[in-house]
Amino acid sequence: MNRDHDMLHILLAEDDEVMREYLTRALTRSGYRVTAVDRGTAALPLLETEVIDLLLTDIVMPEMDGIELAQRAAALVPDLRVMFITGFAAVTLKAGEAMPNARVLSKPFHLRDLVMEVDRLFHANSLDGAI
Repeated sequence: MNRDHDMLHILLAEDDEVMREYLTRALTRSGYRVTAVDRGTAALPLLETEVIDLLLTDIVMPEMDGIELAQRAAALVPDLRVMFITGFAAVTLKAGEAMPNARVLSKPFHLRDLVMEVDRLFHANSLDGAI
């Protein structure tokens, strides 16, 4: 099942409003459909009602951290791709242990790096199916 690039739906969970808008704008401009929420607890219901291709989540957030969100999301959507964004090196290790298949992008990063990583994530998975 190969879908067009612009049909790919990203769920972004980021508690920082400026960062959330910044990332949403960059990903939308790159042709992705983005639904953005300000906390993990707001993301979970969307995973149950919408087709989400990638969960892009900050790790350190109030109420529920990104790792717990990713683990719950993976239970709801087993083949969900996950990418963490964080400014904390120690948290990166914890994320890698909890979700070994997830990508981790450390802040600060350039928007083009984020878009490149997201593109690569979808491209790599579509190639897997072709081999």
